[in-house]
Amino acid sequence: MIEPFTVPFMARALAELALLALICGPVAVFVFARRLSFVSDALTHTVFPGVVIGFLAGGIEGIVVGALCAGVVTAVVLTLLTRGGALSDDASTAVVLTAMFSIGVLLVSRRSSYTSDLTSFLFGRILTVTPRQLVETAVLAVLILGLLLIMARALIFRTFDPVGAAATGFRITWLDLWLNIIVALVVVAAVRAVGTILVVALLIVPAAAARMLTSRLAVMAAVGTGLILVAAYGGLLASWTASVDYGIPLTSASAVVLLLVLAYLLLLPLGALRLRRSRKQRVPDVRRSPHELVG
Repeated sequence: MIEPFTVPFMARALAELALLALICGPVAVFVFARRLSFVSDALTHTVFPGVVIGFLAGGIEGIVVGALCAGVVTAVVLTLLTRGGALSDDASTAVVLTAMFSIGVLLVSRRSSYTSDLTSFLFGRILTVTPRQLVETAVLAVLILGLLLIMARALIFRTFDPVGAAATGFRITWLDLWLNIIVALVVVAAVRAVGTILVVALLIVPAAAARMLTSRLAVMAAVGTGLILVAAYGGLLASWTASVDYGIPLTSASAVVLLLVLAYLLLLPLGALRLRRSRKQRVPDVRRSPHELVG
C-alpha cells in the first residue's frame, strides 16, 4: 500500500499548505479583529483579472505577477475610496469586487477552454504545485511575515484604539494600506494552490475558530496556524483515500476547507461556554453589600 505523502505531488501539496498556514494563521487574526472578512473576500476576487491576464501573457508562471499587480492595485484603491468617507467600506468594497471580478470573467470567457480555466482559477490546483511554486510561496511568506512583524504593534494599536493611534501620530490611512497590502500578498501566495474563492476560508475560518478558545492575539495566531496544518494533512489524506481507495472524487482544497469549517463547528460549544463564563464574571453578585462591591 502506497503511503500518500511519499508521492512527490502529495508532499509538495502538503509543503505548500504548510507555508500558507504560517502566513494565514497570523494574518487571519488581524482580519478577524478588524472585521475585514468582506474586504478579504473582495481581495480574493479582485485579483482574478490579474490572474487571468498573467496566465494569458506568461502561462502558469505568469499568474503570480498578474495577481501581485492586481492585488496591490486593489489594496490601494480600497484604501483611497474609504479614506475620504465618500463611500462606506462595504459599498467601496462591493463596487471594486464586482467590477474587477466581472473583468476577469470577461477575459477568461474569450478562451476556448473557458470552463476548465475558470474552474482552475477559482478553485486552484493544489496537487500540481511545482518546486518553483514552492520557492515563490516561501519568498512571499518571508515578505509577508516581515511586513507583519515590522508594523505589528502599530496595527494592533490601530485595531483596538484608532483614535488613540491617530492622536499619538500614526497615520491611519497608511496603516490600513499596509494591512490591505499584506492581505493581498497572502491572496497572491495562495491563489494558485487553492484558487481565488477558497483562499478566503484560510483568511477567516482559522481565527474565528481560534477565538472560541482564547482572546489573546498571539495564541489565536498559533492556534489558527495549527488548525490549518491539521486540516491540510487531514484534507489531503481524505482526498487521497476517497479518490484512490474508493474511487470517490474529492478535491483536495475543498477537503481542507471543509475540515477547517468542521473544526469551527466543533469549537462553537466551547466558545459559547467561554462567553457565558465571562458574562458571569462581569455581573456583580447582588447578594453582596454595596460596600463589599466597592471594596
